[in-house]
Amino acid sequence: MNSGPSTSDGMSVDKTPEKMDLYPIVNGVHLNGDVEPSIEQLERELPEVFDGQIPLGDILSRVMQAIYMELTEMSETLPNMSDAARKRTLADWVVKTKKQVVKLYAIVKWSRDADTVQKCMNITAFLMDQNRQFEDAIQGLTYARESLDPARLRNHDLLTSLDVLTFGTYKRLPTRIKKSIIPPTPLTDAEVIKTLIGIQDAIQFRLRLNEVAPVEMSRQRIANGRVYFTIPKLFECSLTLKGAQPKDSWSFSHVEFLINIGGDVNVTQEFPRRPTGLMHGFIKEEVDRQLELYTPKPPPDFLLPGVEPPPAAPELPEDVVDTPLIRLFNFLQMMSMSYQLEALFFQATRMRSLGWAEFLNVSITPNRKVLAVSYWIRKPPVVRLPPKLAVPLHGGTVTISMVEGVRASHTSSSKAKVLAQLQYTSKLGSRRPSDKVESLKFEVRWEPTPNAIGIHIPPEEYMLPTGMLLVDADNLDFEAMLRKIIHKHVNIILTRIQYQLQHTGRSGFAAPGVLTFIEDGEFQALKVLLCADKYILVSLDPRTGRFTLRDVGDLAATMHGLRLLRFADKINETPAQIFNALVSIRLHTIIDLIEQKAQYLGLQSFRSRNFAQTELAKLGPHRGSIYIQLESHPTHYLVIMISDEDFKYALINTQVVRTTITTSMVMGDIAWLDFSRLRNDDLTISVHVDRPDSRPVLKHRRSDEKVPPVEQPSAGFHLETQVLREIYSYCCARVAYMNVEIQFKTRGIPFTHVNHTASTSVSPELAYIQSSLARSVPGLCVQSSDILSGAPAAEAAMPNIRVIPLNWWSEKKAQVVTCVKLKYVQQPMGKSAGTSTVIRPSKRIIYDTTEAVVSFLSENVDTCVDEFLEEWARVSKMVVIARQVAQMSKEKMWPDVRLLSFDLQTVEFAYAEDYTVFITCEDQLFNGGIFDLRFSRTRPSPGSIEDYDSFNPHDDAEPYLRNILTPGHGRLAPSLHKLVRLLRDTLPIAVELEAIRRETERDQGQMPIDTFAKAAGWYRLMFGDLRHALDIRLMTDDRVAILDASYSFYPTVSSSNQGPVKTEEKDASGDIVMSEPAVSDHTLQSIPKYPNIVLDCVRQALDSGSAVPGKIAPVDVALICDKNSVKPLIRAVYTQVAAKLKQVS
Repeated sequence: MNSGPSTSDGMSVDKTPEKMDLYPIVNGVHLNGDVEPSIEQLERELPEVFDGQIPLGDILSRVMQAIYMELTEMSETLPNMSDAARKRTLADWVVKTKKQVVKLYAIVKWSRDADTVQKCMNITAFLMDQNRQFEDAIQGLTYARESLDPARLRNHDLLTSLDVLTFGTYKRLPTRIKKSIIPPTPLTDAEVIKTLIGIQDAIQFRLRLNEVAPVEMSRQRIANGRVYFTIPKLFECSLTLKGAQPKDSWSFSHVEFLINIGGDVNVTQEFPRRPTGLMHGFIKEEVDRQLELYTPKPPPDFLLPGVEPPPAAPELPEDVVDTPLIRLFNFLQMMSMSYQLEALFFQATRMRSLGWAEFLNVSITPNRKVLAVSYWIRKPPVVRLPPKLAVPLHGGTVTISMVEGVRASHTSSSKAKVLAQLQYTSKLGSRRPSDKVESLKFEVRWEPTPNAIGIHIPPEEYMLPTGMLLVDADNLDFEAMLRKIIHKHVNIILTRIQYQLQHTGRSGFAAPGVLTFIEDGEFQALKVLLCADKYILVSLDPRTGRFTLRDVGDLAATMHGLRLLRFADKINETPAQIFNALVSIRLHTIIDLIEQKAQYLGLQSFRSRNFAQTELAKLGPHRGSIYIQLESHPTHYLVIMISDEDFKYALINTQVVRTTITTSMVMGDIAWLDFSRLRNDDLTISVHVDRPDSRPVLKHRRSDEKVPPVEQPSAGFHLETQVLREIYSYCCARVAYMNVEIQFKTRGIPFTHVNHTASTSVSPELAYIQSSLARSVPGLCVQSSDILSGAPAAEAAMPNIRVIPLNWWSEKKAQVVTCVKLKYVQQPMGKSAGTSTVIRPSKRIIYDTTEAVVSFLSENVDTCVDEFLEEWARVSKMVVIARQVAQMSKEKMWPDVRLLSFDLQTVEFAYAEDYTVFITCEDQLFNGGIFDLRFSRTRPSPGSIEDYDSFNPHDDAEPYLRNILTPGHGRLAPSLHKLVRLLRDTLPIAVELEAIRRETERDQGQMPIDTFAKAAGWYRLMFGDLRHALDIRLMTDDRVAILDASYSFYPTVSSSNQGPVKTEEKDASGDIVMSEPAVSDHTLQSIPKYPNIVLDCVRQALDSGSAVPGKIAPVDVALICDKNSVKPLIRAVYTQVAAKLKQVS
């Protein structure tokens, strides 16, 4: 505390110590001539007053902390409120907080004048201090005047003075004063021991011969001049005698209650075993009064006037003997038991302050003999419930009463009773005692309320073990006793709930292991198996009497926890609905589990769809359902229905009815599925559609090597992620098969179902397209004659073609593989073929070279048939071409024709010497496709010294050569033979023309020329003047015509209505077109003297031996020869024509 000065109104003042001025002041002027102090110096002399003021920072901090605390509290409490309550709470908080902030804003504004206010308060305190000093001076003067007036000396005590002077001491001092002031001479140790021994002998004499003691006080010992009585579980006291005379009464020394208080240590401090202080004084006074109740008291030595003397002690009849020890026992017994009851009452009251206040009522009767405690207190409901649903306002009552009765102790034995009877007979004779022994005991009653917590329990089940309802003085712990009683009550209620759930027709909880009672110390609960390995614990809080639902395992999620809280609130409002609540919790947990697994698999799930009740009735009775949409087929759903015992699965097809306002949905086909034994068995499932009540036919094959699994508790509804994946995959497979079947039906292609995994080994390249349900999903088989009808190269396929949907079990988009076995095996060749027996030339084609099986992958199930036909059109052509090329060297006797590379997509072969052609085909389904020919030359051997030129002169004729392979020219094999023969026949022409062209490019003195193809067997050599040209045309029978390009090779037929008509030349078979006709080109001029040039060239060829007689003939403006002598003749004709044109020009 501050010891500084304070004002008269109690305001504390912190006055700074005054500084000693070195220079005295007279009338405000220093003697040294300086002026009076400045304002700042005077202000420092003022006392500083802070009473009633708080720092602004503290106010800001407290307001902000209060706002933050309220926000934190609301964040925890608002989620449990209804929407209206949340809004109302937020609105009230905003209004209240706004007021606080406005007040704080006003305080901040006022704080601007804080310095001025502080200065005023300091001045005020200074003035008040001056005023107080003046008042103190006035009061001091007034007190001095008033106290000095009565100051007088008393008269001298002459008599006492004479005594002191004469005798040297006082003669008239009272003896009482001497005794009270002068201490007596203390006894020696021997005298003390002698006195105590005498008292002990007197005590023993009276107890043995005179005093009647209760049998309960038979345990006694004499020591230290006292007698000690010990009554187990009640008290221990000591008495002594006031004297050795028979009329001398007993005197109380001490008492100790033989009790041990358990539980909280604070209770032990409140109720000590040995009373002290006021309590001990009260007990001593009352015990002494009881002991001297019939003992006569001497009259008082002196009585003040008007004071009545104390009443005399009552007198006993002659046949009645005073028994003070019985009265002592009765009183201390009552005190000990009351002490114990008060301790129990204190413990019960303390429990209320430690969290039991709302759920525990504690009361004690005015006579402090009956303690009643009611537990599981409930507030009256706001809405009155029907009698069947009404819940009592408390769960039960525990009553502890002090009643008369014989306590169970060692004194209740037959021996003790005989000894007590002998004592009464020997000491009393025919007389009777003045008091009777009062035997008291505690009676504990447990009265459970009927239908407590809304659960009806037969009265005979409320049986407690012996010794539970007992007040033990060695361990007074009301909380422990109450908890034992409540523990038993909870056990009875939970056991009854378990019995009702298992034996009242609720099959969902009747299976073994689904509902188990667990007990771990004080914790008791019903462990409810909801589904799979998902459990909840249903327990009854011993403190509140409210049901609590708690998750076990990974169900402890936020949303699920909030749902359990809501269910727990509903159960506590109407506990009789606990059975329905558990069914609802199980349903929600199962749906959550399915949604969780669907989310884990990336599936889209819905708890409801916009179906009418009539549509939902098609699925049959069920408690709940969840719809999983097939990603690849949005109109199809896997429906998982929850029945009383297990899941039911259905695959449905839906349609949206857009004519309704709500855009409702209707169900189409319904396919029922059964996967109950899929994990342990090998199943083949055939699904019947269009029948809601149909069931799949299961073909069951069990392995003898399987060990029977250990039975585990199961409530059904065990849906593993793998099982859900397989069910979903099976549905995707089923829909994929339906889409493929629809395509076959649309095209009128018959098909059959086959087990494609029964005897077929999976190649390494196809190993990834597998599923554990492969044996459960059949494949489709079609005939090549049906599906390839009208397709090119249909003859290359074997009769049976398999169609198998793929990837319906994975997250990828569903695919379809179509497997075609070729009639003959053609090994791939070239770099792209690789060394493996299985090649994959493209993303959509896999070829097994050993089995000659081509697998076509389609990315889109809905168009898989069209994609297969497209791929087949390309692959089949390449297979036929490769096969024919491989056989040409033997069949046609063309040894230089050889296959260079083949990979189902392309074919490259050499048709003559090192001249090659690379063939590919573009996808066109119904017109046979467009072939692409790329001509080149093979690289010579590494040791060759020849220059390598990759140019093939046939490349210029590629647009005309590709048309030979088109379907318009007949079947592919003959067309290929025609193409190869044409390439071989025209190769000398093309090579010689290319050589001439290159020579003219190198020789600048020659006339430039240009060579190009006019048709597949028709080449033109155009001279540089662009007016003259030579045509080299392939004819039948391996003949070649070299003619003037200005003339037509074929006659022209014309009419008035039609233009020129093209004609064709064919060989004897009529298959091969050697050259295409054309009308004369009127833009060209005839070559001067071309017939003479032809004759001259013929003579030179015959003379030189480059031409064989009979194989060459001049025909007007043309030269006809065989293909073997065409190269020198082309060279000769070109040389003379070029010279002639140069001469003419």
